Amino acid sequence: MRRHAALLPICALLAFGGLGTGCGEGGAASGATVSVYVAAPLCAETQRELAKAGGGAGDLKVRAVCLGAAESGSGADLAAAGADARRATEDSTAVAFLEAPGAAARFSRSIVAAASIAWVETGSGAAELRRVLRALGDRGSSSPREAVLQKVG
Repeated sequence: MRRHAALLPICALLAFGGLGTGCGEGGAASGATVSVYVAAPLCAETQRELAKAGGGAGDLKVRAVCLGAAESGSGADLAAAGADARRATEDSTAVAFLEAPGAAARFSRSIVAAASIAWVETGSGAAELRRVLRALGDRGSSSPREAVLQKVG
């Protein structure tokens, strides 16, 4: 029992020390990967645009996280929309959430925005990804999330 108690301060320091390495609060190391969450209808064109851009911006790698469908012919699946939004907010590498127009968009916005992640409703994943990449490339000393939020969201 005593041995475990002695490890607690060390574990706490390691945990708190790791918090600054995410994209939300501090800077990102060169070569770090950031994530852009993308609604299903926008995913294919966003991935093509990311490939054209070489998979990154400046000294950062960018990955597109394709989400499941939250809309169907019968309307919005609000449970799926909420789960997608929460998934993005739980990812410390998330810098943007690209949502297709529709009822699910109105539902996901407040969840994503509350986490200070750029949320964009768009009909063109490629155009918005270009904006995200520009913001990341021009971020200067800002964290990736803050730079994208300021210039895109």
